[in-house]
Amino acid sequence: MKSVKLYRYSLPMDSGVILRDERLKEREGFIIELSENGQIGRGEVAPLPGFSLESGEEAFSQLVEQLALWQCGATLNYDELYPSVAFGLSMANLELQQGLPQEGIYQAAPLCSGDPDELIPKLDKMQGLKIAKVKVGLYEPIRDGMLVNLFLESIPDLHLRLDANRAWTPEKARKFAQYVAPSRRHRICFIEEPCQAPGDSFSFAIDTGIAIAWDETLQHAIRKPDFKLDDFNGVKAIIIKPTLIGSVERCCALIDKAKALGIKAIFSSSLESSLGLTQLARLAHWQLPDEVPGLDTIGLFTQQLEVPWPGCELPIAKLSDQALIWQA
Repeated sequence: MKSVKLYRYSLPMDSGVILRDERLKEREGFIIELSENGQIGRGEVAPLPGFSLESGEEAFSQLVEQLALWQCGATLNYDELYPSVAFGLSMANLELQQGLPQEGIYQAAPLCSGDPDELIPKLDKMQGLKIAKVKVGLYEPIRDGMLVNLFLESIPDLHLRLDANRAWTPEKARKFAQYVAPSRRHRICFIEEPCQAPGDSFSFAIDTGIAIAWDETLQHAIRKPDFKLDDFNGVKAIIIKPTLIGSVERCCALIDKAKALGIKAIFSSSLESSLGLTQLARLAHWQLPDEVPGLDTIGLFTQQLEVPWPGCELPIAKLSDQALIWQA
């Protein structure tokens, strides 16, 4: 006997969360709960404002249609669905079939901004490579370059992942690099999307020796019917945000292809709730056990949802207290 519940959640965010110049006061999304033969599988569908192509209402309409098909025994074609819907449905099915391991990677690369001394206690808790993340491109490139250089100089075993969100012109990117000592640049794991144009980012990598990674470029390219990861040779890493990429199966296929091409793959969040975030941590452990995922986002919320993130002391909102908007 198959049954379905679909919840809509709304969780308050920290007041400082800004996406594409818009302040995000609440994170809204849907939680799927599939039941069959005594087993339960959950998945989160949460289009990210400013980044997802689909709106919440568009995702809801498609979800209801697909959930009705699932209950009738139909096989779902995830490739035809919005990325957020495909990911949530495929995750719920995977958990229902007990295909998602329980163990997860809850050690996330911490986000740092100013004082290296504040970062050291977090790094001391990390096993293996000491990795942190710095957002660049929000201020002048000279300031960013000096800050990154300070971190690398102050903590000799630190490796950094940088995220520029396409903020720089080629001139600003070069200015940034001028203030990072060449002898320390190899400890920059990669910088995500330094320039608006991918070609300018490639040139930056060649000229400076600083590796680059694709995030938005991957999201745009994968929507095209002629997409081939082979065309991405020359980048150090790809950032996989399943809510923006698609089904678990699509993400796993991307990882396999990336490994074959010698490209690193890193899981990253799209501001999922703690329920979805813990599933991403489990997916990361299963598929990329040697890579620290970019899942350090629970601190941007003021509440968790149903499943707590290990070590997080934020209050937990029950799924049963959220709006049950459809069931069958």
